[in-house]
Amino acid sequence: MTTIGEALAHELAQHGVEVVFGIPGVHTIDLYRGLEAAGIRHIAPRHEQGAGFMADGYARVSGKPGVALVITGPGLTNTLTAIAQARADSVPMLVLSGVNPLPSLGKARGHLHELPDQQAVAGAVAHVSLRVEAQEDLAPALDRAFATFSGRRPGPAHIEIPLDVAGHEYALAASPPSQVAAPAAETGDIARAADLLRSARRPVILAGGGVRRHVRQLTELATILSAPTVLTVNARGLM
Repeated sequence: MTTIGEALAHELAQHGVEVVFGIPGVHTIDLYRGLEAAGIRHIAPRHEQGAGFMADGYARVSGKPGVALVITGPGLTNTLTAIAQARADSVPMLVLSGVNPLPSLGKARGHLHELPDQQAVAGAVAHVSLRVEAQEDLAPALDRAFATFSGRRPGPAHIEIPLDVAGHEYALAASPPSQVAAPAAETGDIARAADLLRSARRPVILAGGGVRRHVRQLTELATILSAPTVLTVNARGLM
């Protein structure tokens, strides 16, 4: 039998995930079970905030979304600083967390590491915060999270899976992840931008972290325009 927790690892692999950073705990045992079979490497930091910043750093260097896997409550809140940094710097990062059993959420019954509304806490910082409540929610939640990395300005996403839901049987057939096309400029917009650059008397380029994968094109544009180029903190060292 495959559980939702085990299926999570296989779905992550389908999305190209090769490394996960995290600290296992009682709320994520079922989420960890499928990592080895899916061929995903796990790296354990000393603190969940470290897991978040490791995922952030991995994304910056590799260009792939970084993934952190943490327990509920303080495990998640410890990653909030890294999530906020990823949002400010447009870094694609996925934080996966456990959460207490579904029937207990919002009931203030004193469960271990209980928060009044964990999803709302994460959603205040991440671009999206989603909850998997049944097996049919898993693939769409991952698709939506990964869509935030390629279909818009990148940033962090959060998915939580309740402790009881993670152990439920997963009986759905595997399906390939949905592909979201990266946004592309309209031909007319490019032509208008070129006209503005041609007519500019003293053009200056202000380049941010978004040019990290396009340094050659940035250099060529600056050369053609003979334009001084200012690099923001996130683009420091690219030229």
